[in-house]
Amino acid sequence: MLQPHIQLDEALNIRYAILPGDPARVSRIAAQMENTEEIVFNREYRSLKGVYKGVPILAMSTGMGGASMAIAVEELKNIGVTHIIRIGSCGALQEGIGLGDLLLVNGAVRDDGASRTYAQDTYPAAANPGLLLACVQSARELDVPCHVGIVRSHDSFYIDNQDEINEYWSRRGLLGSDMETAALLTVARLRGIKAASILNNVVLWGGDTFESIGSYVEGESAPARGERLEITVALEAFVKAERGELLL
Repeated sequence: MLQPHIQLDEALNIRYAILPGDPARVSRIAAQMENTEEIVFNREYRSLKGVYKGVPILAMSTGMGGASMAIAVEELKNIGVTHIIRIGSCGALQEGIGLGDLLLVNGAVRDDGASRTYAQDTYPAAANPGLLLACVQSARELDVPCHVGIVRSHDSFYIDNQDEINEYWSRRGLLGSDMETAALLTVARLRGIKAASILNNVVLWGGDTFESIGSYVEGESAPARGERLEITVALEAFVKAERGELLL
């Protein structure tokens, strides 16, 4: 059945989906795959399919925020997708996380609205342990600078007490913040999809968010390198899954 938002159906017959937020990032995923083919671009959902080391992969953007991510996960479930990895950007909440370093998320604080429509606040947003471990192993094999831990997902950059909120969560050991991970991990878990999130740090702790994001969009070297690496790590993790190498 054709899904109303992503405009895909079961005929796609692909189990693995890599989900960036930015539609432009789909092209940069395509650069690492073979036999790529654009499928459809509807609303924020731009999709293409390709092959990486013999494994068919769907790359599809989700736009910004948890609501569009939740819709994407629901509709991908309906067409047979079983494994999802988000590749996105984040701002660091700790010293020592460099620009272009990757955060491999094992859980997320659900400070967004979308995930809260699915379950009460005490329900955890947790990555699938096997897929997360595959991401960690892939990052280590590629010698990628990375950090494993918890992040916070939120709904807006433009709130009056953002600095206070960041300080609060930094003191509690969170590594970074984004806008989509909590929704992905919550909905995927409830729908029986194996999901993980890889975030590319584009803002140093204590840095200027707006200046850093602008530099990232313009293609500064460290964040751009981090983006390429998070794509590779995700693709390699899917290869491990296809080969039956998920340990958990």
